[in-house]
Amino acid sequence: MNTPRPLPLTRRGFLGSLSGGLGGIALTSLLQREALASGPPMFAPKAKRVIQLFMNGGASQCDLFDYKPQLIARHGQKFDPGAGQRVEASISIPGNVMKSPFEWARHGQCGRWVSSALPHLARHVDDMAFLMAMQSSSNVHGPASYLQTSGFSLPGFPCAGAWVSHALGSMADNVPAFVVLPDARGLPYNGQSAFTSGFLSANHQGTVISGSAPQPITHLRPPADAPGITPASRSEGLDLLRDLNTEHAACRHGDSQLTARIASYELAARLQLAAPELLDISQETVATQNLYGLDQTETADFGRRCLLARRMIERGVRFVQVWSGHGGGANNWDNHTDIARELGDAALRMDRPAAGLLMDLKARGLLDDTLLVWTTEFGRMPFSQGGVGRDHNGGTFVSWFAGAGVKPGTAHGESDEWSWKAREGITTNHDFHATLLHLLGIDHEKLTLRHNGIDRRLTDVHGHVIREVLV
Repeated sequence: MNTPRPLPLTRRGFLGSLSGGLGGIALTSLLQREALASGPPMFAPKAKRVIQLFMNGGASQCDLFDYKPQLIARHGQKFDPGAGQRVEASISIPGNVMKSPFEWARHGQCGRWVSSALPHLARHVDDMAFLMAMQSSSNVHGPASYLQTSGFSLPGFPCAGAWVSHALGSMADNVPAFVVLPDARGLPYNGQSAFTSGFLSANHQGTVISGSAPQPITHLRPPADAPGITPASRSEGLDLLRDLNTEHAACRHGDSQLTARIASYELAARLQLAAPELLDISQETVATQNLYGLDQTETADFGRRCLLARRMIERGVRFVQVWSGHGGGANNWDNHTDIARELGDAALRMDRPAAGLLMDLKARGLLDDTLLVWTTEFGRMPFSQGGVGRDHNGGTFVSWFAGAGVKPGTAHGESDEWSWKAREGITTNHDFHATLLHLLGIDHEKLTLRHNGIDRRLTDVHGHVIREVLV
């Protein structure tokens, strides 16, 4: 029997076969990605939702929560940690030891030290669990912010809110799973990539709501200068768009971008009905609004966004991120020039609203199944910069948890005598995220997605649940 000889493989044929094979691989990847839809927690969760308060710029731990008598005793002296350790700063020449310009006192039954910069939050330390030895591998805003939001120092990786959206989805059909409330003065470092879904489906990216803007959600309503757009014409247009999208999708199975776009349009349509009530804080009592500081100019913006965060989690949003401060060298927590003035202003804007949020959640019983998180990208140095400022410090900073599954009135870890470097019970962004996921009923090692041949996860290949601060 004569076996026919295979025809020579032409260049066009080779490229066609190659593209078909790669297309099949891509299709398989996309179908696998879509199969990993939102579902129930992996085990019984303590928390159903998260509100994250992020202090943009590097909040100074040694002026807020990390009391060090050595800074007072050696104020003005040369900073020398001993043992020949090399002392460097991010963008300055290390100055002398500098004590905090704020007074310190113990608070609560737990006796936690808090500075006078945070008089309102200080009253609630018995509800918090502090991570006193957080450490970042970067002291540069961009990479450090990525680490604390996405677990990686490079852009392009999904942030924690996107991972939670991917794993659990929203708790209601008419609101997003992940909402971001940026500072009214602008976006944080890294811009909108701080809220990205990365290689997850696009519908898991953070929905940005400008709490103080005339139109908090952009493109939710037709422009005022388009009177020809009526409810009837919009309905007809949406019906046509739905038909076109359905026809387009039928020919492109596994196209996650298209699926996400269709889902986002459908969600936007539902939001048009839900958003007016969701964003209408006039429904809140005057006492509640004042609790959040809406009666004072300094606290009104952050207070409004904290109040909106509470309203959102009540209505089914899974993960809300509230930012204090925007990107840039001023009006945030990046206090290089004058700690007393700059940090004092930032703390004033945040303190009363954050305390009001904690109190309101607790009074309404929401703290029983809500995780409230306060964090930043790194800390500040114990020595001065340019006189009375402080430079970046990835060596140690402070974060805290409160709410569902958290052991109140506790602290884990300790920095050295200077608040220069974390010394005991060191925790990283990976541990931070592992603990957050654990409280939501998610095993951080099992929440993975294969991307470019690697099983990616929020905690990379690191991270341990910080059980010392859990009940």
